[in-house]
Amino acid sequence: MSILVLGVNHRTGPLSVLERFALTPDELPKAVTALVDRDTVREAVVVSTCNRTEVYAVAEKFHGAYADIRDFLCAVGDVTADELHPHIYTEHNDDAVRHLFEVASGLDSVILGESEILGQIRSAWELAQREGGARTTLNLLFRHAVGVGKRARTDTAIARGTASMSHAAVELATEHHGSLAGLRVAVLGAGAMGEGIAVALSAAGVADVVVVNRTADRSNALAARVGGTAVGFDDLPSVLAASDVVLTGTGAAEPLVTPALVRATGDRSERPLLFVDIAVPRDVASDVGDIPGVTVLDLDDLNAWAERGRTLRRAEADKVRAIIAEAVDSFAVEAAALQASPLVAALRAQAEQHRQAELAHHASQIAVLAPAERELVDAITRRLVAKLLHQPSVRLRNQAGTPQGARNAAALHDLFNLED
Repeated sequence: MSILVLGVNHRTGPLSVLERFALTPDELPKAVTALVDRDTVREAVVVSTCNRTEVYAVAEKFHGAYADIRDFLCAVGDVTADELHPHIYTEHNDDAVRHLFEVASGLDSVILGESEILGQIRSAWELAQREGGARTTLNLLFRHAVGVGKRARTDTAIARGTASMSHAAVELATEHHGSLAGLRVAVLGAGAMGEGIAVALSAAGVADVVVVNRTADRSNALAARVGGTAVGFDDLPSVLAASDVVLTGTGAAEPLVTPALVRATGDRSERPLLFVDIAVPRDVASDVGDIPGVTVLDLDDLNAWAERGRTLRRAEADKVRAIIAEAVDSFAVEAAALQASPLVAALRAQAEQHRQAELAHHASQIAVLAPAERELVDAITRRLVAKLLHQPSVRLRNQAGTPQGARNAAALHDLFNLED
């Protein structure tokens, strides 16, 4: 059995590549189902964020699963295997485990130590559980990952300061203007990313934030929280016309802001308009920035901006890596014990079958006993079987994953003709 991860992220491809592989919330359940329907993939979790699309899988054989998952990613991105190859990365077993723990800890993020990724990993795991993709092994793996992510942020200073994409977007806009005070600011989207942006704007002292969202309930609740105003997407043209800064983080599959829409708001030469777009796929069409007076900053710009701040947290990264190294070892021990469990269960099931057969064989003699005596016979035989199997069971679990454990497991298979 192998644990493997295949994916593309901000390190292996620019934004124009990442947005091709981004999956919407509606597409994720189908993606998990499509993966576990393949004979080579036993379990699967798909993580798709603004910085990455990754598939974590459990497979009997690495190469067959690799080919199937690669083909899945090719279909998602509408690319050939040759086109995907320069941007894809893959790890398996301990390296795959370590990679997930680094992602959960924020070590693999644009903003070193960013906090939003941990919630995104938890959400991907929960979705995979609902769709039947995450079972015994990936449940154990992702439970460890969430624990590592929490510990990295509580036991080190990796998340100190700006540690989220949404806060970074606000800081990028602030740096561009020098200050957001007195500017008219709008937020597109009231989901997790939009919420983070609106809250960061409020904390930065922006007096009136306009929240634009498809559904009124979410936008009204968010606007009330930050003392802003909520409108629907029908009002987007008038919002753009009135805004100086627009920050976007929706989950839309196509750009919401087009050149025609921006030009319709009038001449921006005298009153510049700044977009900070941290959505994948992009909310703002790439050629909007060609309009005079309009500036568009996206994740590529945010990545360059964030690089300057990474040195401030790199000293903490070594502490996080030490936590991860310990967690990788801990997971390996638990995973090995988990693999021994079916063998232990098979041994105990076989012993119980023999016990029941012997009781059935002597049923007529046992039937003449008093009820209390029959219960005593049953209890004695149960305890006898449990005592005989206790030590072998403990050793199988404790030695799982070691050469001695493998030899003992093979011997039990042969001696007792077990099927695990």
